Amino acid sequence: MKKTKLKELYKLKTYSNYILLAAALIVFTVLELSGGLRRSHAHLMAVIGFSVILAVSLNLVVGFLGELSLGHAGFMCVGAYIGGLLAKQLTASMGNQTLALIISMIAGGLAAALFGFIVGLPALRLKGDYLAIVTLAFGEIVRNLFKNLPWFGGAMGLSTESYGTKLFIIAFIVAIIMIALMQNLIHSKHGRAITAIRDNEIAARAMGINVTFYKLFVFVFAAFFAGIAGVIYSAYATPVLYSYFSFNYSIEILVMVVLGGMGSITGSILAAALISVLNFVLQSNLSGDLAALKYLVYALILMFVVIFGNAPALKPIRDKLNLHNLKVKIFALFRKKQDPDVVLSDSAGWDAIPTKIPMDSVLSTDVVPSESSTLSPDPRKEDSTDGK
Repeated sequence: MKKTKLKELYKLKTYSNYILLAAALIVFTVLELSGGLRRSHAHLMAVIGFSVILAVSLNLVVGFLGELSLGHAGFMCVGAYIGGLLAKQLTASMGNQTLALIISMIAGGLAAALFGFIVGLPALRLKGDYLAIVTLAFGEIVRNLFKNLPWFGGAMGLSTESYGTKLFIIAFIVAIIMIALMQNLIHSKHGRAITAIRDNEIAARAMGINVTFYKLFVFVFAAFFAGIAGVIYSAYATPVLYSYFSFNYSIEILVMVVLGGMGSITGSILAAALISVLNFVLQSNLSGDLAALKYLVYALILMFVVIFGNAPALKPIRDKLNLHNLKVKIFALFRKKQDPDVVLSDSAGWDAIPTKIPMDSVLSTDVVPSESSTLSPDPRKEDSTDGK
């Protein structure tokens, strides 16, 4: 049957995240090239792009590994300052903005990964609130460190190269690559080891899983992509100010993860887009003292998510709005239903199975009991009669 309908359309559920981001990328790229996309909306798409990278990478630490980190904005800060400075110098020497941005993204990601290794090696011995406090302290130290370094502009910020309205294209491509790497990691034996550590660390150690290695690997992996998101931000906003990478921004990234669901990549993508649009709307309509209402909205969202996700009375509603079930129903529409009256030919019939004896002759053989077996008495009865 054409190899089972091309293996269920190449298992569309697995590629739903790619389809979601690729569709948005294609639609807004066409609008940008045709001149139908506003400059503000193009910048909003760039914000959504690096917010998706931040949310999904943090979800790997919080949702899949089960460790609470509040220093993700610190890793983004490292990438923004180091990658932004390198991109500025490379653009001046090479003259190619795109190539300079790609090189600076790799350099900024590696710098953030190095910081993640240095911080994670001692910090991951801690758990729960203690780890959260250490990562929070790291974020505050890093941003104040760059604030006081004259090479990075000091308190006035680092002036960087602006990449215009087409920056969101690069951001979305990086997001798709990161999600591809993450999904392959999660569905591999290493991903099963990571989730085993989250479910029961003691049992994972007993099964021979190197808990320290996997914790450090996840921490460095997430820091690498947070650094890349920081480089994209440095190409979006100039100057890069240390105040942007505050504790509040780390909480904002955590809100995206919690709102989308722990361990849900699709949920993190949608939540990052929702929070970014919400920020855009609030900043456009609220100014001055009213700007503080943005954080009140975040607090209300967190309260709603926690109550909605844990209240037993709301379980029927949660089941109906379950994102996984919704995806299954959507992809079921693309499957061709089989007519029960049509009998498919069995390609693995008896004639296709090599045997020493033809199966047709075996199935057509009638077993008839012999006369001797039916007339002969039970030998145990004969022995008992002779004994009497």
